[in-house]
Amino acid sequence: MPASHAHEHEQPRLPVSAGDVAKGSQLIWAAGLTAFIMVAEAVGGWLTHSLALLSDAAHVFSDVAALVLAGVALRLALRPPTDRHTYGLHRSEIFAALLNALALLIICGLIFWEAYRRLLAPPEVKTGLMLVIAAVGLLVNLVVVLRLRGHAHGDLNLRSAYLHVFGDLLASVAVIVAALFMALTPFSWRYLADPVLSALIGLLILSSALRVGGESLHILMEGVPRGVHLEDIIAAVTAVPAVRSVHSLHAWSLCSNLRAVSLHVVADYSSEAERRGVLREVEGVLRTRFGFALTTIETECDEVCPAEVIASRVRHLDTPEDNSLGHQH
Repeated sequence: MPASHAHEHEQPRLPVSAGDVAKGSQLIWAAGLTAFIMVAEAVGGWLTHSLALLSDAAHVFSDVAALVLAGVALRLALRPPTDRHTYGLHRSEIFAALLNALALLIICGLIFWEAYRRLLAPPEVKTGLMLVIAAVGLLVNLVVVLRLRGHAHGDLNLRSAYLHVFGDLLASVAVIVAALFMALTPFSWRYLADPVLSALIGLLILSSALRVGGESLHILMEGVPRGVHLEDIIAAVTAVPAVRSVHSLHAWSLCSNLRAVSLHVVADYSSEAERRGVLREVEGVLRTRFGFALTTIETECDEVCPAEVIASRVRHLDTPEDNSLGHQH
């Protein structure tokens, strides 16, 4: 089957929105405040003997990591590709996320072990100071949530960071409830609330660690992006007029919010202009329907290609300044 091939020799231009710099500044600001909460709760947990505060500090650590990773992803998106890294350094976000998940798993083990020890022999907790520190954490988390809320819509990267901080806000509420319970309940077993709450926070951290770790491994193994099905892509592309079939379809992710796809399209066209029109329509479907930022599309004639189309493609392949439609970026 004669085929019309188009090749792209330029390095791909990765999409960067005009508001990325502003979003990056918000993430840095939020990470700084959240790190302050983490240090305050860690020190407060040690002074008050509250495992709940220490556990929440570990949970806040995951929030700081999520905010930093989101900021790093935005920063890397602003850096142009190089001859050594033609897609840029977006994949570094995934390696950092995997290391973060492994660290959280270790932290979870320590929390569960300490909670078990305290269930056997609950220590006395200084609930007054515990309540003050948890209240400060709640207020700071509320400020961060409100600042990020306006930037989280339409941006999967920032929405993930926003949800991390919102989850920590709920954890701060739980610590306050535990502190009030221990302060107002006269019974000796009231201090059991601290290790029980710590174990629940540990389960929350464990869930986040497994989710982040699983997604990181899926991306590193170049799995199909979550929520995307190859049969849906084939159905959408073959619905484009003139497209007969699709083969050699591959879809993967460079990082958590940057998807790529490559495919061969068999179509009917009788001129170079028609071929380019097919490419534009297919690229539009892949971008708008499935969110693919990087697209590599190769066209093939369903029947014997007209001589003028083949001759046109030969001329285009020999002209380096006009080779932009074969691999759509």
